[in-house]
Amino acid sequence: MLSLSGLIILALVREQTGTKGFMVGLGLAVLPVPLIIAVFRWLDRVGPKPWRNLLFAFAWGACAATLVALIANGFATEWLMTTVDSSSSSGRADAWGATFVAPFVEESAKGAAVLLLFLFRRRDFNGLVDGVVVAGITATGFAFTENILYLGSAFVSDQTLGYSGIRSTTAATFFIRAVMSPFAHPLFTSMTGVGFGIAAATARHQRVRRVLIPIAMLLTAMVLHGVWNASATLGGYGFLIVYALFMVPMFGLLTWLTLWSRAKELRAVREQLTAYQAAGWLTPPEPIALSSMRARGIARDLARRTQGAAGARTVGEYTAYATSLAFLRRQAYRGTAGPDFTTREKVLLDRLWERRETAQPALAHAALSVPLPRPRRVPRPAPGTMPAPFWPAGPHGGGYGYGYGAGQGPGYGSGNGYGYGQQPQYGVQPAYAPWATPPPPGPQPPTTPAPPHPSPVSHGPGGPESRP
Repeated sequence: MLSLSGLIILALVREQTGTKGFMVGLGLAVLPVPLIIAVFRWLDRVGPKPWRNLLFAFAWGACAATLVALIANGFATEWLMTTVDSSSSSGRADAWGATFVAPFVEESAKGAAVLLLFLFRRRDFNGLVDGVVVAGITATGFAFTENILYLGSAFVSDQTLGYSGIRSTTAATFFIRAVMSPFAHPLFTSMTGVGFGIAAATARHQRVRRVLIPIAMLLTAMVLHGVWNASATLGGYGFLIVYALFMVPMFGLLTWLTLWSRAKELRAVREQLTAYQAAGWLTPPEPIALSSMRARGIARDLARRTQGAAGARTVGEYTAYATSLAFLRRQAYRGTAGPDFTTREKVLLDRLWERRETAQPALAHAALSVPLPRPRRVPRPAPGTMPAPFWPAGPHGGGYGYGYGAGQGPGYGSGNGYGYGQQPQYGVQPAYAPWATPPPPGPQPPTTPAPPHPSPVSHGPGGPESRP
């Protein structure tokens, strides 16, 4: 269906711009696309979405949403001219359509892609950042096709009137749409993404909130879009006033909200992975390293220097699986994990265990670059929604001890705190006990020391053993 929509929209745009205008519009419209996609991928670094989801979102915006908007806007403008105000000029009908009809049609068409991914790719939709990224990529595809039409039509007009160079309509259109406002459509549709992101983080029993919030944010996207389109009818100064006093602050607010949400995701990674570290699946420095984008990069660089591209790829896969595991456990606490929670959790733990010998030493070294976090209280699971996540038994016969060997606290080996002197030798995989009883409160009996296993990473005098 997307391919068919693409062929139809290609024919319609080429019919309006001609072959030469289409090629010029295509060449200019594609220029801002890599930058915009790179920005959204950068925002999505904590738990990157699969490329197939992003390709679907972009294709939906560029083909299906644009086709719906082109047809519906044309019919709506004609209806306004013939029914609502038959005496109005074509320009007035176009202004009414751009202000009141186009925002409703276009934001609904673009929001459909976010809704489809929310419903049918629910595992990859965990929160606000996911909604903003999916909506932004969809709107980028929509703006790409729309820019081809606008720039191609401007080029045809310049050819007819004899304009060229920087004073041409094509140059002015490119400056307004690709330089001043390349994030206009992503900003509007990201409001819808925020709504679905909040709904994804809402417990299943709060059904009214899960329905009303996306609808309210979709209406917000329509209002923003309508204000932006209406500013074009106010003249040059009116457009600049709306741009400076309304659009720029909204863009700054959305950017801040997305970055704040991403920092919250990193905090959730550290908090949720602590339980697996306590049970023996992860080493103590890993939750700290995995909650820092800088530490993740250091770990990949170290693995690349010591084990080549394959080592860096293994660390990247380990990081991705650990992040997915943390998000899955957070969904269980919210009551949104679903009945296959145990199976998915077991699969992710198995994949982590297969890559531990390459990834764990690199992450342990990278954790040295991260300040020790302040302890935070992990929220309790939503009552009556999902059994508590399993608490697997430790791998060294010590039950639920918070460390390896004879160390105390969250350290392992002979050191204290987050230091690690002698690492345990990698042994068998920890036992998987899905519905085991959580550890009782209070101090736990010490575990039996494991045979020493020297770390492959040399830390020197400034190593973690020297930390207070």
